[in-house]
Order: sequence, then structure tokens, then C-alpha cells
Amino acid sequence: MDVRQTKWRLAMCGAALAMATPAAAQEAEPPAEPAAAEPDIAGAAPPEGGGGDLAQQLANPVASLISVPFQNNIDCCYGELGGARYTLNIQPVIPISISDDWNMIVRTIVPIIYQEPSVAGGEDAFGFGDTVQSFFFSPKAVHNGLVWAVGPVFLYPTGESALGSERWGAGPTGLILKQAPGGVTYGMLVNHLWSFAGDSDRADFSNTLLQPFISKSLPNSTTFSLNSETSYDWIRDSWTVPINVGVSHIVRFGRQPVQIAGTGRYYLAAPTGGPEWGVRVTMTLLFPG
Repeated sequence: MDVRQTKWRLAMCGAALAMATPAAAQEAEPPAEPAAAEPDIAGAAPPEGGGGDLAQQLANPVASLISVPFQNNIDCCYGELGGARYTLNIQPVIPISISDDWNMIVRTIVPIIYQEPSVAGGEDAFGFGDTVQSFFFSPKAVHNGLVWAVGPVFLYPTGESALGSERWGAGPTGLILKQAPGGVTYGMLVNHLWSFAGDSDRADFSNTLLQPFISKSLPNSTTFSLNSETSYDWIRDSWTVPINVGVSHIVRFGRQPVQIAGTGRYYLAAPTGGPEWGVRVTMTLLFPG
């Protein structure tokens, strides 16, 4: 077995771990509702009337809901060799009440990456990428379904040399969204990161993220979504514009509610040698208050 096969298997183990986590989590974190109200069959729908509300909370990135997504991404095809890149993003979202009127929502993204060579003579890479952590400050009161939040975002150079910037970054982030009748949510999340410290031999960065989104949640918790995770590199003057179309549903593994989502991705624009398409499978552990 060569090194590439070994690392692909390690990466797939990460995906398998994400799939297996809900079953273990049900013992550590039982829900507040009576056990008799919970279905015992894995894959059964949540109680009627609750699944759609929970799905719409998940459509709000700063909802007062603890969630832990395990997001498995495969993107293709990089460079002249058409190499693939697998990324497992572990991205807990933790709301914290800081006063009678305000919440602070901490959103963290920790990537684990396996990347095939993209050019002749290149090497594959496996390890952590850089960690991004956002601190959103949002008023608890919601008027006419309008939600907003602002705060700082930080990049920590946790990545391996071939997978990370080896630079510290910081900047502002913000979100505005509207939750309309009928389970519709639409809005925009933005942030900008500048490098300010770290290895002086590595390149500076100045990147803007624009994430418009719209989703429709049905009463049975099935949600259809359309979004983009557009980024602009100000130093290299280049755009990356993926369009993501997805569907998700909330199920239960014993007492643990879990959202399972599948997404297809097509890149309208990417830097030279960048990806062309991708797929995403996400399992999100939910801990309603």
C-alpha cells in the first residue's frame, strides 16, 4: 500500500467518525424532553411540529442553539493532474448569554485536510488546516423576523506547512438575515481577514468572504438550500465563486437529534488551477435548549 492510499484511508476514517458520532453522543447528552416522547428507531422523524422549527433555527447561523456539524467535503479537480482535496470541517456553534439583551455566538471551523498532488512532481499533504473562529454579538430580541450580528473573526495558524498560511489573521464579520413566514430564511454573512503576524517568509493575505443564502424548511424538517461561499483575494486579484445546492433532514439516533445534509457544488469562478466541482455531506449534532 502506498502513502497516498494510506492517507486517503485516514481521511475516510475521519468521515466515518463523523457518521458514527451521533450514536455515541446520545448517551452523553440526553435531551430535556421525556424519553417516552422520543422515537427509538434511528432515522425516525422528530415529533410533529418540532422538526420544522428546529430546521429553521439551523438556517440561522447565530441562533440560540448549540450545534456541532461534521462537514465532509470533496473538491475536484486541482491543477494539471486534476487532484482531489478532502476536507473534514469540525465547526461547533456555541451561543452564550452575556446579558439580558445580548448573546455572543462563537463559531469555530477546524479543518482536517488530505490533498492529492495537483502538478507533476508535487506531493500529497495531510493534516490540519488553519482554524477560523468568529465571535458574533447579536441582540436577543427579534423584530419582524430580522436578525443581525457583528463581531471579530480570527485566523489561527494551526495548519501544516503545505496546508496553512503560517500567518495570524483578524478582521470584522457580520450577518443579517430575515426569517419569513412559511419556513423561508434568506440573508448574507460576510467577513474579511488580514494577516498581521507570523512567518515573515510566508505570503500576506487579505481575503473577503461573501456568503448569501436562502433556504426553505418544511414542517417535517426537510430543508432545501441555495448559497454561495464566494471569496475574493485582494492581493492576487482573484475570485472563487462556488454555487451550493443542498437538501437536509432532521432524524434521530435514539434520543439524539441529527441533521443530515447533502450538497452539490459547482465553481462559477476559481483561480488558475483551482477546483471545478465538489460534493458535501454534513452531519450536525443538535442540542436544543
